[in-house]
Amino acid sequence: MKKTILLFALALIGYTSYAQKHSCCQPAATEAFAMLGAKSDFQSAHLAPEPISFEPSTGKMITFKTNGGKDGNAFQVNSASPSNHYLYVFHEWWGLNDHIKKETEELAAALPGVNVIAVDLYDGKIATNAEEAGATMQAVRKERAESLILGAYEIAGKSASIQTIGWCFGGGWSLQAAMLAGTKNIGCVMYYGMPEKEESKLKALNAPVLGIFATQDGWINKPVVDAFETQMKQLNKAITIHWYDAEHAFANPSNPKFNKDAASDAMTKSIAFIKSNFLQR
Repeated sequence: MKKTILLFALALIGYTSYAQKHSCCQPAATEAFAMLGAKSDFQSAHLAPEPISFEPSTGKMITFKTNGGKDGNAFQVNSASPSNHYLYVFHEWWGLNDHIKKETEELAAALPGVNVIAVDLYDGKIATNAEEAGATMQAVRKERAESLILGAYEIAGKSASIQTIGWCFGGGWSLQAAMLAGTKNIGCVMYYGMPEKEESKLKALNAPVLGIFATQDGWINKPVVDAFETQMKQLNKAITIHWYDAEHAFANPSNPKFNKDAASDAMTKSIAFIKSNFLQR
């Protein structure tokens, strides 16, 4: 009898160890997306950004404290009048370049009364080709990125209403940032970013999600998005999905061959979604 109990106990310990090993080794959603950066087909799908002549007119670079010891960077456009409404922008895999800064100013112009902040998740690094972008994206540590986001949220203050938006790499981080914002978050826009699969994280989501996806996307494809949408609905989370007959990165601000019509329509929907959420606060 004692031998049977001992064998059962050893089997249970072995199974528990196996389960923990395989559970802990599953990559996080952001890490799973970052792994795509090493794939040649993913790299070739992202054309290098063309140089633009951009001089900030309403925004400026700022620094802020983080719990990691090293200050963070962001590009901030303040509302013309004091406001507790904040939109946080998350860049593509190129980094916080002039294209993102320009897009941030345009978002602020389209959203009067909203402070818009583009967070630099690369700590000052800006990639100029796909190989650099892939390597830089893969080098991002989840703990540091979360520290940067939480530090940037301190700018908004305790009474702020927060929404997020991002593309590609930043699309996934837009969703992660929405979950990190807790009850302050009132909306999330994610453009073809990797969805979260962990139920405990999604349960903490406090706001509706607008997902923008591309039918010709070879990575964040329909099965991936459909599974995300189903999971969200099972958890009674509000989600709206819009599909475009386009390729991955079709609306990226830095994409020299972005799909103008699809990108314009997606942005119109995004602005309407963001405005509607702020109007309810």
